Amino acid sequence: MLRKYSLDKDKIKVLMLEGIHKSAIDFFNSSGYHNIETFPNALDDEVLKEKIRSANIIGIRSRTHITKDILNEAEKLLAIGCFSIGTNQVDGHAARLMGIPVFNAPFSNTRSVAELVIAEAILLMRNIPVKNAAAHKGKWLKSAANCFEIRDKNLGIVGYGHIGSQVSILAEALGMNVYYYDIARKLSLGKAVACSSLEELLSVSQIVTLHVPETPLTRNMISEKEIALMRWGSCLVNASRGSVVNIQALTAALESGRLLGAALDVFPDEPASNNDPFVSELQKYDNVLLSPHVGGSTVEAQHNIGTEVAEKLVRYSDTGSTIGATNFVQLSLQPNNNAQRFLHIHKNEPGILREVNYVFTSRGINIAGEYLQTDSEIGYVIIDTESCLGSEIIDELKAIRGTIRVRMLY
Repeated sequence: MLRKYSLDKDKIKVLMLEGIHKSAIDFFNSSGYHNIETFPNALDDEVLKEKIRSANIIGIRSRTHITKDILNEAEKLLAIGCFSIGTNQVDGHAARLMGIPVFNAPFSNTRSVAELVIAEAILLMRNIPVKNAAAHKGKWLKSAANCFEIRDKNLGIVGYGHIGSQVSILAEALGMNVYYYDIARKLSLGKAVACSSLEELLSVSQIVTLHVPETPLTRNMISEKEIALMRWGSCLVNASRGSVVNIQALTAALESGRLLGAALDVFPDEPASNNDPFVSELQKYDNVLLSPHVGGSTVEAQHNIGTEVAEKLVRYSDTGSTIGATNFVQLSLQPNNNAQRFLHIHKNEPGILREVNYVFTSRGINIAGEYLQTDSEIGYVIIDTESCLGSEIIDELKAIRGTIRVRMLY
């Protein structure tokens, strides 16, 4: 049958900030969503509050911060899309308690970051940063001193997730010996060798590359103690999070000559925009590659991120599926063309599901399908019914104690 959505897709307002790739807009349009407002940059808080009040879906990148204060203005908001790898820019806990799932693209820029790491490893081992800086100053440093092939060298990967394992594959294809360390047990790819500790990895590696999330455990993971364990003349690459490396310890290692060089794409303090100055004590070292957090900034990665996040947002809006949400219980299901679908998000308290069911059974309505997931704080139930009910049932569902959000999907 022809399904009628409770809210016509052209009335669902999508707000897209920070110049999100056109692939996201194209996906929304192809899925029937055309009420889209876009901005090339992040908005200041007051403008963001004004815009988010009427938004049903919002898409952001890393410079927009959606705090609890901002969320309090977002009465109509159904979902948040972070067109990025991380979701640190969103108060995910506050969003969950308001019944708003947050989606991201954790894998779309994997190849881009991995290629940058390999490229930087080659440049560092060939001492190209120093020679490049000299050439710009009119000096001709034609010498093989401190220049090495990466073939048969030991690469140590800290964090063997999607990016780390992709680096592993590329490095092995180039003839490197790959070692890795991860706090979780991971299956080795190719001939990669798992290390039992970070200390072991640091001691055997000539190049160390970091691919870990930002957590209390990873803050200053690489500091004086760890650098002292690295081989004399080794290189360090950080394309993960700026807080992972202690910059003062790194500076001391560069001054002493312990490290041949380093490459950093992330920093403890980064400019808020391209118009703000970048200041780092590492700028004075010719043997350090500095890049402005562009590990995943390729045309291909941005295209993939746009499509991946837009697809998750559309799937949630169309079917109620929360697969891929970072802050929400996970439910996956297909559309049901022969049923009317209701979404009910509520506090995880005893008896609420019984009351939700009673709203339908008291009317003699058969529940064709029911899907429930809970965590310690919320419950999310999707109900398919053999009915053709109007909006009056929404008011009754909203009146149930502990209800956070209700939507009649179609």
